[in-house]
Amino acid sequence: MSRLTIDQIYEYARGVCFKTGPPGLVGAETEWFVIDRNAPSRPALLPHVQAVMEAAGPPPAGSRITYEPGGQLELSSPPRPGPAAACAAVARDIAHVTAHLAKEDLILDGRGADSRPPVFQATEGRYRCMREYFGEYGLRMMCGTASLQVCLDIGADAEDAARRWRLAHALGPVLVAAFANSPGPSARSRRQIVWERLDPGRTAAVGGDDPVEAWVRYALDAQVMLIRDGWVAAPGMTFREWMATGRPDLGDLAYHLSTLFPPVRPQGWLELRMIDALPEPYWPVPVAVAAALLDDPVAADLATEAAAPARDRWRQAARDALTDPVLARAARRCFAAALDALPRLGAEALVPIVDAYAGRFVERGRCPADDPPPGEERGRRGAREKAERPVATAVRPAVPPKPDACRTVPGTHAEPPATATEEETTWT
Repeated sequence: MSRLTIDQIYEYARGVCFKTGPPGLVGAETEWFVIDRNAPSRPALLPHVQAVMEAAGPPPAGSRITYEPGGQLELSSPPRPGPAAACAAVARDIAHVTAHLAKEDLILDGRGADSRPPVFQATEGRYRCMREYFGEYGLRMMCGTASLQVCLDIGADAEDAARRWRLAHALGPVLVAAFANSPGPSARSRRQIVWERLDPGRTAAVGGDDPVEAWVRYALDAQVMLIRDGWVAAPGMTFREWMATGRPDLGDLAYHLSTLFPPVRPQGWLELRMIDALPEPYWPVPVAVAAALLDDPVAADLATEAAAPARDRWRQAARDALTDPVLARAARRCFAAALDALPRLGAEALVPIVDAYAGRFVERGRCPADDPPPGEERGRRGAREKAERPVATAVRPAVPPKPDACRTVPGTHAEPPATATEEETTWT
């Protein structure tokens, strides 16, 4: 086996990670917590969910079903021509999954973070190594976070790829803020905050004007999470150091890249990973908005200007969402550009739901995390009914349990913990 060279890494980055071609394909990866109606206080048992899905047969539109360490169910769609086709396909597959889960009193729950105690249900060597690498407090985020990932083409050529790369990073904080759906004591997107702080060398934004150069440096300087030969976790070296002292090959490089989780990840397509999971009916909105802003030339120009002031406001986006005036202004302009662009992309069918989302949240400087939990809303309705009918029984608002306080654990890499936990996708 020959030693991997720097030139080979650059060649791999250009030819595989940033593979160019005419834009237009769109994919989505939707993650869901699975709730057992008969035991809602704890995660549904993964073997039970897997058995139900195996009996149901493959989703009709071709999405791939995988599972996260806590039992979260993920639907990864094949690429489709445009956001309307992508969302229609995912909707068919969600309906398929939902109908079969319902037969066993199981339901899909779309939110960015779970406040229930985490239960590690994975058996794969990859996930066991990830758990060891991130430490016990990474367990909560391996098992208790969910996102909605939008997959878009790299670009027509190297120049177009660089433009789309820069725009995706500029839009990142706007998308975090507009779709924040994991409230915590001091955050609208608790999921995004813990991911950002977990291990910045593999979860912070890459950025850079030259995407290939930036991605190669990011990969070389990131810690090696695991070595597959014997499933060795946390060997204590960067990939650059491994190249100097060991003998990684192209397969090791590809696997190392799959353990890097920045908010914009190049995999032969741009994987936008910064969006919290959303429930019905709103999960198609970020797919529609992101695709419109990157794929429509007019909208892309407007979004580039609108998002520029918010480019580095990742922390404000996760903490304050659209109560931050800079992010709120950028989001309003980006949504307006997206709504204008969707018909040009043949996605008129998505305009009503995007417009409804904008009216309910974006135009009001709000996000889903600002809505009361379902139990609390039921409590408020009960209180109103009591005021109107004094003889009625008061309903005490349900208060969701607070997550455990995050703290540094000896031997872990950062705090508070979180991790991305999916296997490599097959979106090509």
